Amino acid sequence: MEAKRGEAIRMHFKEKLDVFHQRCHEMGLKITPQRTAVYQALLQTDDHPSAEMVFRQVRQVFPSISLDTVNRTLLTLTDMGLAFAVEGSGDAKRFDAKLESHQHFKCVKCKRIIDFHHEPFDEIDVPRNLRDKFTVLRKTVYLEGLCERCGKKTRTTRKTAHRTRS
Repeated sequence: MEAKRGEAIRMHFKEKLDVFHQRCHEMGLKITPQRTAVYQALLQTDDHPSAEMVFRQVRQVFPSISLDTVNRTLLTLTDMGLAFAVEGSGDAKRFDAKLESHQHFKCVKCKRIIDFHHEPFDEIDVPRNLRDKFTVLRKTVYLEGLCERCGKKTRTTRKTAHRTRS
């Protein structure tokens, strides 16, 4: 069972790399080892990494790569439709290569971004006054709060502080 799942993941990864190569050709971009490594690093994680996080990973293979190259590559991947930026509230831009319909929850304490999917959010109706004036290309739901780990720590800290005062 686990072997079949692993094979399915490898095939999905290969399909995404094939699409990456095709899009590069369509856009007249060279398929460089560095560009490929940045895309692979993004594909291999669910952590919604920042450019800095991807840079640290890719630099292990390409020590001379610059943060600017990684950042420009991530923005190019976004322009190509192979990734998108998870915009937040003032923190570093984070990136996501998961293109299937989903939403994001960001913990305001630990900054983790967690994927979730709630089907009704896929069908959000764009208000008529916006539809008449603008072309909506993408609808995104982004929730913020405390994740289960940080929420548990906060509750534990409150209980301890309350017992200490009593």
